[in-house]
Amino acid sequence: MIPRYSRPAMSAIWTPETRFRIWFEIEAHATTALAEIGVVPKAAAETIWAKGRDAQFDVARIDAIEAVTKHDVIAFLTHLAEIVGPDARFVHQGMTSSDVLDTCLNVQLVRAADILIADVDALLAALKRRAFEHKSTPTIGRSHGIHAEPVTFGLKLAQAYAEFARNRARLVAAREEVATCAISGAVGTFANIDPRVEEYVAKQMGLSPEPVSTQVIPRDRHAMFFATLGVVASSLERLAIEVRHLQRTEVLEAEEFFSEGQKGSSAMPHKRNPVLTENITGLARMVRGYSIPAMENVALWHERDISHSSVERMIGPDATVTLDFALARMTGVIDKLLIYPANMQRNLDRLGGLVHSQRVLLALTQAGVSREDSYRLVQRNAMPVWRGEGDFLTLLKADPEVTAALKPEQIEECFDLGYHLKHVDTIFQRVFGEA
Repeated sequence: MIPRYSRPAMSAIWTPETRFRIWFEIEAHATTALAEIGVVPKAAAETIWAKGRDAQFDVARIDAIEAVTKHDVIAFLTHLAEIVGPDARFVHQGMTSSDVLDTCLNVQLVRAADILIADVDALLAALKRRAFEHKSTPTIGRSHGIHAEPVTFGLKLAQAYAEFARNRARLVAAREEVATCAISGAVGTFANIDPRVEEYVAKQMGLSPEPVSTQVIPRDRHAMFFATLGVVASSLERLAIEVRHLQRTEVLEAEEFFSEGQKGSSAMPHKRNPVLTENITGLARMVRGYSIPAMENVALWHERDISHSSVERMIGPDATVTLDFALARMTGVIDKLLIYPANMQRNLDRLGGLVHSQRVLLALTQAGVSREDSYRLVQRNAMPVWRGEGDFLTLLKADPEVTAALKPEQIEECFDLGYHLKHVDTIFQRVFGEA
C-alpha cells in the first residue's frame, strides 16, 4: 500500500492491528461455541473474552515471537496467552492456522467490498447528476476516433452510469462469493472440532460456512473476487480515456477541473493536463494485474499448500486500496468536470454537415435509388467536403443525380440535428428508470 494512493478507511482494514483483532474474535467465538457444546469450560471462554476484548495487541511483541517461531499464528497465540493467562490453553482447540487466516481474509475482503460498493454508489450519483444536466447537450459521437453521428453528452454519461450499475451488481456478487468461513481443522474433516463451531463463528463474523474447505477455503472464490475488481478497474479506465480524449487541445469538449494555484507543467506555464484521469488509467492497470496471480492461486496442492499466502498478503491490500482510491478520484473528476457545449457544437459543425450522410443515404434509397448508387452519390459529395472543399448540403443540391431523386427541401430535412436525438428520453428511461 502506497500512502499516495490510499484512503484511511480502506487502509485500516489491512493494518496488523485490525488483522490481530479479527484473529482474536475468530478464536474467542470458536471458544465460546466449544464451551456451549461442553468441550471447554464456559468460565474459560468468558475469561478469554473479558481479557482479550479490549486488549491492545502488541504488534512488535508478536513480530518478535514470530522471529523465533517462524509462524505468525503461533506467535499471535503465544502473545494472547500472555494476556489471557492459563485459560488460553483452551484457545484454538481442534483448529488449524488456515481456519484463522482464511476466515480473517474473507472478513477483510467483505469489509473492503462494502467500501467499494459505497464508492461505486458515489460515482453513480455523480454520473447521474451530470448526465441529466447534459441530457440534451448535442455533441459528436465518434467511432475509431473519427466523427460519426450526433449524440448528447448526457448519453455518454448515461452509458458510463449503466456500466457502473452493472459493476455494482458484480461487486455485490463478489462479496457474497467470498463471504465464507472455515473452522474445520486440519485437512477440513472436522475430526477434532464440531461443525457447529464453524456455524457459530460464521454467524458471529457475518459469513456463511464453507460447504467443503479441505484445509483452506477454495481459491476460486478469491479469483472471482479479484477478477471483479479488475473489471471495475477496466470500466474506470474506459471512462478515464474518454475524458482524456475530450480534453485534447484539438477537441476540448470537456476537461478536468483546474484549481487555483495548480500547475500543469514545470516547463510550460500554459499547460492544463488530464493528470487525474491519466493517474486512474495507471492505477487500473495495477488492479487488473492482481487478477492473474489470484487465478493462479486456485491450483493448490492436494488439501493445501501456502503458495497462495504470499500472493494474498500483497494483492489483498493493494488491489482493494488502489481501486478504492481510483473510484473516489473518478467521482471527483466527474463531479467537477468542466464541460464546453459551445466547443461541442463547433466540432459538430467542423465537417460541414457530413455527420448527416447516413440520413441522405437512407432518403435516396427510400426515393427508389439502389443502395449501391445511393452510397456512391453520397460519398461522391462527401469526399470534397472531407478535403475542405465546400459544404455537404450545397454540393448535394448541386448534384443532378441527387436532385433527380430528392427535392431541395427533402435534402435539407436530412440535416435536422434533432432527428438524431429523438430517442434520448427512451434511453434515459431505460438507464435510470425515470420519465
